Amino acid sequence: MIPQTNTIECTAEQVSAELVRRGVLPQERVTVAIFPEEELIPGRRETRARVIAAGLTDADLDCLIEDARKEVNEEMSRKTGLSL
Repeated sequence: MIPQTNTIECTAEQVSAELVRRGVLPQERVTVAIFPEEELIPGRRETRARVIAAGLTDADLDCLIEDARKEVNEEMSRKTGLSL
């Protein structure tokens, strides 16, 4: 007997719940194909993978971004005399 193939389109967050809803048991094997939609910011996925591999969290990344913003604002203030 050839196994039935089903296509489910959902977000990554919804995969587990969708499998449970369809009665797929936790010990059953499934294949998940990933077809990401076009990214708004090219390279973001690869960059995020590197950040995670480096052991950084979202909070760490937020702090780094905020620090960089402060540095840019300070530099712009010095050059233009305006505060951003």
